[in-house]
Amino acid sequence: MAVKLRMKMMGRRHRPFFRLCAVDSRASRDGRVIEYLGHYDPLVKETDARAILNGERISYWLSVGAKPTEKTGILIKKYGQNGTHLDQQKAALERLKLNKPTAPPPVPLPKKKKEKPAEAAQESAGSEVAAESAES
Repeated sequence: MAVKLRMKMMGRRHRPFFRLCAVDSRASRDGRVIEYLGHYDPLVKETDARAILNGERISYWLSVGAKPTEKTGILIKKYGQNGTHLDQQKAALERLKLNKPTAPPPVPLPKKKKEKPAEAAQESAGSEVAAESAES
């Protein structure tokens, strides 16, 4: 079986997201996968934080003869185990963690005052009596 390292499209329309996978070369683009090796999100603002790869597993698959596609080869060269952009990637991931907006604490809604059933019955009975006396 010839194994290829290629990307599997996951996202939706206008929101692409890819997983880097080890796949039988005869399988379709989104077909059966042997192993997931990382992911690539092209819409992340920090360019160097777009690809997160499992370098050890990628080097294993390359050592047993798997062939990467053109785009996957570029990602492996940059962000693989001995990648050229690993320092920039680490810095970009740190910047993303620092700039991540935190949600404000939820504001509790004011609690409604619960009326006791006995008091509510007395008040309604009292208003009925007052209404009858006013009519007479």
